[in-house]
Amino acid sequence: MSEANPTDRAGPAIVLVEPQLGENIGTTARAMANFGLTDLRLVQPREGWPNEKARAASSGADHVLERVRLYPTVEAAVADLGFLYATTARVRDLAKDVAGPRKAAETMRALSPGIGVGVLFGRERSGLTNDHVALADEILTLPVDPEFSSLNIAQSVLIIAYEWRLAMLGGEAGGLPFAGPGEELQAPKEALFRFFEHFEDALERAGFFRPPERKPHMVRALRTLFHRARLSEQEVRTMRGVVAALDARPTRPHETPDDTVSTARGKAET
Repeated sequence: MSEANPTDRAGPAIVLVEPQLGENIGTTARAMANFGLTDLRLVQPREGWPNEKARAASSGADHVLERVRLYPTVEAAVADLGFLYATTARVRDLAKDVAGPRKAAETMRALSPGIGVGVLFGRERSGLTNDHVALADEILTLPVDPEFSSLNIAQSVLIIAYEWRLAMLGGEAGGLPFAGPGEELQAPKEALFRFFEHFEDALERAGFFRPPERKPHMVRALRTLFHRARLSEQEVRTMRGVVAALDARPTRPHETPDDTVSTARGKAET
C-alpha cells in the first residue's frame, strides 16, 4: 500500500467504508472529479478492487480510480489524517459537534494543506456504525427532508465536493468555468464615444432633437442609458451597424463583384 500523496492535501480524502456496489464507487469518483478531488480510499469493498462496473460508471474519471487505495480497516484508512468528518443522517448518542456541508468546507479549507482532512462515508444500506463515527472529530450532515433523508453515496459526495470547491475558490463567481453575456468585458471608452457620435449624428439628421435647446439634456440621457447597459465591444459594433442601416448611410469600404471598391450598402456587404 502506498503512502499518502502530498498533493492530496489540496482536498479532503473521501473514505468509503465497505461500499457494496462498484457502480457507487464509480459515480463517487465522477462526483469527485467534477470538483477537483482525487483522493479516494476504500475500506473492504464488497465486490473487490479493481472493479469494471466502477470504471464504467465513472464516465471517464479514470485519474481518480487509478489512484484508489485499499485499506483493511477504517483506522488504517484515516491514520494519516489530522481531521476527520463522519457523515450521517441519524442522530447519534455521541458528544460531537455537528456541521453542515458549507461550514465543514470552510473548516477543511482553513485546515488544508497544513494537515490532512477527510470525510468518512458508510455502507449504502446501514451507514456508519457508532464505532466508526467515534473515530471522527465532528459529524457532517446535510439539510435533507427528515421524512426522506436517504441519499446515495455519490450524491452526498457531490454536495460536499461542491461546497469544498466553492470555499477554495472564494465563492461561485470565482469558480464558474465561463462568463455569461452580461459578464463580457466592457467596450473601451473610445469605442463607446465613437458610437455616441455616430448615433447622435444620425439622430440629428433625423430631426430627433426637438426643440433644439433640449438637445444637451437628451444627449446626456441617452449616453447614461448606454453606460448603464455596459456594452461589450461586439455589442457596440452591432449597435453601430444598426444605426448605419437605419440611417441608410454608406458603410465601410468593401469590394464589389466587379473588383471595384464601394462604400454603398448592397449585396456585396456581409
